[in-house]
Order: sequence, then C-alpha cells, then structure tokens
Amino acid sequence: MSNIIELKNILKTYPLPDSKDKLTIINDLSLQIQKGISVSIIGRSGCGKSTLLQIAASLLKPTSGEVIFNNKQINKLSDKQLCKIRNSQMGFIFQNSLLLEDFTAFENVLMPLLINGLNKKDATVRANYLLKKVSLFDRAIHKPSQLSGGEKQRIALARALSTNPKVIFADEPTGSLDEDNATFVEDLLINLVKEEHSTLILVTHNKNFASKCNRTLKLTHGQITEDISE
Repeated sequence: MSNIIELKNILKTYPLPDSKDKLTIINDLSLQIQKGISVSIIGRSGCGKSTLLQIAASLLKPTSGEVIFNNKQINKLSDKQLCKIRNSQMGFIFQNSLLLEDFTAFENVLMPLLINGLNKKDATVRANYLLKKVSLFDRAIHKPSQLSGGEKQRIALARALSTNPKVIFADEPTGSLDEDNATFVEDLLINLVKEEHSTLILVTHNKNFASKCNRTLKLTHGQITEDISE
C-alpha cells in the first residue's frame, strides 16, 4: 500500500523571547502514513501533537524538513497552491466545530462542494447524503446556534467529508463533548472515514478513542517514541 503522507526529518522550533536559544517542538521526526488507514497521535499536553498535525496538513510550515502529500512535496508551495490542495483533498475537524454561524447545517456542508466547482444539483445530493449519514437530515435548515455541541460536531464531520478528501485531519474532535456524545461521534468518524476510503489523522488525549484507529503514535520530546499497530 502506498503512502499518502511522508514527513522527512521534520524540525519545528520557535525563538525564545530575550534569548538566542530556541524552543524545539518537533525534533528531526520522520513518519510515513499509508493510504486508507486511521492513525491517532497521543501524548502529554504541550508535547507538540497539534503542531505535528498542522505541519502534516500544511497549515504550519516546518523549520526544516520535507512534507510530502500524495507523492508531492508541499511545504514549499505558495499559499494559493496549498489552499487548492486543502480545499479539494483534505478535510478538517477541530475541537470547536467552526461552523459558519449565518449558514444552515445544510449550507455548511454544501459550501465546500460549490467552492470546488461541483454543480448545485450534485452538491445538494452529496450534502443531503452526508446529513443522513450523520443522522441530522431533519436538522438541515437549523443554524449552528440551534444545534447542540454533539450535533455541531456531526455537521463538522459531514462538512469535512463533503469533497471526498484523501485525508481527514481531526484535532481533539470530541474534546468538548460529554461521554455519550463523544463516543457517538468517535464511532461515526471512524466508520465514515472507512466507508469513504479516506485516511484519518487524529490528535486526541483519549486513549480509548485512539485505540479505535489502525495505528497509534505516541509523541514525546518531539519524537515518535511508540508506534502501536493493529
């Protein structure tokens, strides 16, 4: 099976105030992630999990090293080129749903499809299909302010999957939910990503959630110190 993401000798540092020293977050890290699998990243708070995910997703540039996405080095591309790749080939879910407050649930799922040039008829079919998959078709005309936290995360999941991305990047997607809602969203995310044949890269502090993935990576001192696979 071929790799969808390769990180080669990734270094990420930040300058320390009033000092010539630098804070190292990611330290000469290399990693390969195969197409179609789910990968969780765990570790202590502040260890660099979110930084690693953002570098893999091209949201943050490494200090040095290479980020290869679908056999193409992307960390030196222009913002315009990166934006095109993210819009068409990546999906994102964060701890806060980041839904557009003035748009309905349906419109939030529909918008990425229209941005990518899909005609409105086909985009509508796809958006409605995903709303049904997350069991929120009956909430399609509701705006985010009218939805619960769990419902908003399910809409965010549908939106992330809308363009059938190659990779879903999820950063603590259930971190703000109660246990029952979190478990429901966790299982929904794992199952839908598998159905859509996407790759999942998940950051979580929840070891039970992490264990539902095919691989679990532990990040310590800027390095992968453990790789637990099925």
